[in-house]
Amino acid sequence: MKTKGALIWEFNQPWSIEEIEIGDPVKDEVKIQMEASGMCHSDHHLVTGGIPMGGFPVLGGHEGAGIVTEVGPGVEGIEPGDHVVLSFIPSCGQCPSCQAGLRNLCDLGAGLLGGQAVSDGTFRIQAKGQNVFPMTLLGTFSPYMVVHKSSVVKIDKSIPFEVACLVGCGVTTGYGSAVRTADIRPGDDVAIIGVGGVGMAALQGAVNAGARHIFVVDPVEWKRDQALKFGATHVYPDIFAAMGGVAEVTWGLMAKKTIVTVGELKGEDVDNYLNLTSKGGTCVVTAIGSLLDTNVTLNLAMLTLMQKNLQGTIFGGGNPHYDIPQLLSMYKAGKLNLDDMVTRQYKLEQINDGYKDMLEGRNIRGIIRYTDADR
Repeated sequence: MKTKGALIWEFNQPWSIEEIEIGDPVKDEVKIQMEASGMCHSDHHLVTGGIPMGGFPVLGGHEGAGIVTEVGPGVEGIEPGDHVVLSFIPSCGQCPSCQAGLRNLCDLGAGLLGGQAVSDGTFRIQAKGQNVFPMTLLGTFSPYMVVHKSSVVKIDKSIPFEVACLVGCGVTTGYGSAVRTADIRPGDDVAIIGVGGVGMAALQGAVNAGARHIFVVDPVEWKRDQALKFGATHVYPDIFAAMGGVAEVTWGLMAKKTIVTVGELKGEDVDNYLNLTSKGGTCVVTAIGSLLDTNVTLNLAMLTLMQKNLQGTIFGGGNPHYDIPQLLSMYKAGKLNLDDMVTRQYKLEQINDGYKDMLEGRNIRGIIRYTDADR
């Protein structure tokens, strides 16, 4: 079918809304009418080259929700009319990683940047006669998509699409970083660096896990104010102000758990994050840096002598097919505030405005909301 999508044709160029052609679902694939897509910082990394796809053009978007319109042979448990969220990492449930309980590290993820469909190894999207590389084999910056069943998670139909889309990446990643990877326990002092969509979800995870003091670091005053509304106890404009403040509040013990959720991770900052972390504490690196950045500033002696842990995590360290419905059930029960995380809604044609707002610190999370006019 012919539809439209937001593409980039080379690095450091604006998103371009153009006609694309999407193939019909084959075995194990699902066709979805998209209703909403989150605008995650990771898609901006496509523009800068921090996340290099296998080629151009690239169809962006990896955080979305919609309605199933058609299923291919071999798809069970999903049918037309179902409301679904797209998991940005597929989760097959059968590979060695999934069998070991690491469904966020499913082996199908090896092909996420290559552009070729899980189902048959072909390129399922074309534009101007060229194969298109969809972000994480999804491409939610389009009103329609055809994806492998392992990326499709059925959800409660009562959940609004504009909040449901957030758990396809940002909320599940941030919340899981706090409650799973960092394993925050009641009474822990926690520092969160950066409070966009992922950081604000990590903040809510820390609150629900029973953290005592929650220190938030963000250069944008409006975001710091929002963090206080979401449950932060102390806020600071930069890491150096935070070091003094955290030391004063904790009598020099520092934060038991530090969660790094900045827009772009820089290797030169890692040692500062560990300096904010207590003896025997854990610093969880949720933020992603450029795949080309291999230089890290780190005091190795202090890492050893203070017995600190530096831990990476992806997708919150959990199981997307379990965590996505679970987090939405918490939202429905009033235990997770997703409504206030959606700062602004945009049309697909306003995508560049949305990313400008994100980069200038005006959004916790901006979303693209599709309407009949986009079909």
